[in-house]
Amino acid sequence: MSIYREVAVRILMVLSLCIGYALAPGSLLAQEIQIESPNQVGLSSVRLQRIDNLIEEAIEDEVIAGAVALVARHGRIAFMESYGMANVTDAKPMRSDTLFRIASMTKPITSLAIMMLYEEGHFFLTDPVSLFIPEFKNPLILSEDSEFSESKGAITIQQLLTHTSGISYKFISNTDRRARLSQMYNDAGISDGLSETNNTIADLSTKLGELPLLFEPGSEFAYGLSIDVLGHLVEVVSDMSLTDFFENRIFKPLGMTDTHFYLPNSKLERLATLYSPGEDGRIHEVTGTIEEGYASFSPTYHHSEPQTYYSGGAGLVSTAPDYLRLLQMFLNGGELNGMRLLSPKTVQMMTRNNIGPLSVEPGIKFGLGFAIVEEPSMTGGSKSQGTYYWGGIFNTRFFVDPDEELIGIFMSQLIPRDPRRLRDRFVNTVYQAVVQ
Repeated sequence: MSIYREVAVRILMVLSLCIGYALAPGSLLAQEIQIESPNQVGLSSVRLQRIDNLIEEAIEDEVIAGAVALVARHGRIAFMESYGMANVTDAKPMRSDTLFRIASMTKPITSLAIMMLYEEGHFFLTDPVSLFIPEFKNPLILSEDSEFSESKGAITIQQLLTHTSGISYKFISNTDRRARLSQMYNDAGISDGLSETNNTIADLSTKLGELPLLFEPGSEFAYGLSIDVLGHLVEVVSDMSLTDFFENRIFKPLGMTDTHFYLPNSKLERLATLYSPGEDGRIHEVTGTIEEGYASFSPTYHHSEPQTYYSGGAGLVSTAPDYLRLLQMFLNGGELNGMRLLSPKTVQMMTRNNIGPLSVEPGIKFGLGFAIVEEPSMTGGSKSQGTYYWGGIFNTRFFVDPDEELIGIFMSQLIPRDPRRLRDRFVNTVYQAVVQ
């Protein structure tokens, strides 16, 4: 594994920084990436080296093939490193501009699109989604005995944003009720957006509208396809495809030139290979569609045919510098480099508890697109109160800490998830470097 730390790889990394995106002092990501001294933003450069140790050890042990780690504070990048290989077989080194399947890190972007349309006055968050997508009118509820009952209320846009709608994921079948609904989803051809999919997200809404909900809307939290439905709502309200809305209303204004649903051929060589742990304890390249129970995922979804399904919950590919632009916009209160997408009040709304007494897990609530740390002492982690975060199933993670003006991004490509919880350990390692 020494090849991962050879001088040649370091040279490639430096070159990629010089020609990439940028950060001018006090203004995030202008034309060229500039790495600030960690000490200038209250971070210990010595303690940040523990990120190197954490990730390099995982590469040496073949837990992952490679990763990109990025830390920004006070609007400046203080740490960005590329580790290991984007493709082991081809000895292709990981770079700062390597593209990753970000899966559920797509959800905050779809939520952003919804809140932009909300600000423009197209709807109230308390509106039933059936006003725009009639298939969800008069939903049925799946009872414990597998019978159906009529819902007492309608699914609102806010309940879709907060995963309290009763819509589930096919691949999550950890309870008897969810397993029954997963079978119904499977029989109906529902896609979780992680593999090649025929049809469109409009077709997804039609199918989901014909199926029962897991519970009465608003009564529980259950992660699921709600944000994919919101992706279709964006299309209905804006009269644009979701990919066109993202490109014209979000990516171009923010300068996110490397974020796509489907990659152009010119960028395929930058897409990191997807790996999976093998029975021999070593990682192996995932080369085709994997079907395991109700789960289905594919490494080729982002460049193979058909290219008509824009999963607002799981569909995007991006880079660490590109995603930083999005997160810094949120941390700035809705604005980046003079381009305002949201008002500060709307960002506050998105990043506070929106599920009342319900919880994602102990100490964790949910906002409009993010998990929110409400009781740090209950989480067993280092994140501050008010920190918002999320991740993707292919082993990616981000967090934004408004109090510390701190952003962390970890990107690797591994499924199932790393048994060492590497991405979560990365978060804790970032926090231990905060010294001022």
